[in-house]
Amino acid sequence: MPTPTETINSVIEAPDWDQRIARLRLIPHNHGTNDHPQIYAEIAKNIYVPELTPDFAYVHESEFYSQEYFASAYDVAARETNNFDCISSTDLKRVLHQYPKTLLVFRTITGLTKQEFSHSTSLVVNTEAGERAISASRVDSMEQRGSATSEEAAAIVARTLTVIMDGSLYGNLTGEVISKQAKPDTLDGWNTVQNMAQNGVPYSMLLHQRHYGGAFRQLLDATSTKRGDLIEDAVETLFQDNGILYIRTGSSNQNEIAERFEVRVTPAPDFVVYDNTDSLRAILECKIVNDGGTARDKALRFERLRDEASRLGGIPLFAVLGGLGWRRANDALGPVVRDTDGRVFTLKTLPSMITVSPFPQLRIVPP
Repeated sequence: MPTPTETINSVIEAPDWDQRIARLRLIPHNHGTNDHPQIYAEIAKNIYVPELTPDFAYVHESEFYSQEYFASAYDVAARETNNFDCISSTDLKRVLHQYPKTLLVFRTITGLTKQEFSHSTSLVVNTEAGERAISASRVDSMEQRGSATSEEAAAIVARTLTVIMDGSLYGNLTGEVISKQAKPDTLDGWNTVQNMAQNGVPYSMLLHQRHYGGAFRQLLDATSTKRGDLIEDAVETLFQDNGILYIRTGSSNQNEIAERFEVRVTPAPDFVVYDNTDSLRAILECKIVNDGGTARDKALRFERLRDEASRLGGIPLFAVLGGLGWRRANDALGPVVRDTDGRVFTLKTLPSMITVSPFPQLRIVPP
């Protein structure tokens, strides 16, 4: 019987993916269970960890969060308030009524999220007079689409901005907290806003605010769905380009997957692959994880999918992973390598997946 080191080297030196998978499948036959964690972890560290692409290095584009979009709204707000010198409630009402997108600038000055600003408007409305707070969705439509805004709504927003900036809205502070207005450009209300607008912001102050709030935080939150779909979209494109028959699962087709292919694990794997006789040929799961502890927890999902793949007759299970959390090899990536027999891919290695059985037999387009 080979030693663990010999087995690890044999897998690492396999000439192609199918040979690697075949050699990985021999591990349970050639080694006792006590050796398995070490073997799979070392294989994971040597073969798969180097291929992980750090997804922290990019952000998705969004026009609303672009510098150009904000600058265009800022230019209007600065022009219509004489560089934030004309900022009475009446002035603000006029600007917001005529140019709803400028709310983006004024709200950003306050440092409040859309939901927080919406709630703040509820604190200034006169409900007995029939006034209604401005909803977060209304804030969003004003900022992103410049939706027409009534004079009444503009007046409510203007009053809200005025009492936020003069420090009278939220009352006295208790405990070890500071106001969100205790930031360099609003320490003295509109006076410091005017000074910043007219004289500029020191670079160290800009960097401190980035340190304080985190660069790209709002953009990352706003594009979290796109970020989560990144791997699934790449897999789907690969399948489409190669004529692979598949279903990308979601909340609307769970029952179809269960009835059509007898897949009982819930939720269903992210992709099911089938042939022209409607026979299930593979299942595939995608996971982006940036925290090692989360990766360890997500690895349990692949154990469940392995059991389901075995119950379905031993169909192949594939994993497509992203994020630095999977660098945790001993109890996260190693077990995934074990449960998939090494069918683990990343965005970097994804094109190679089409060469691994059963995909060469399922391709409809020529190689």
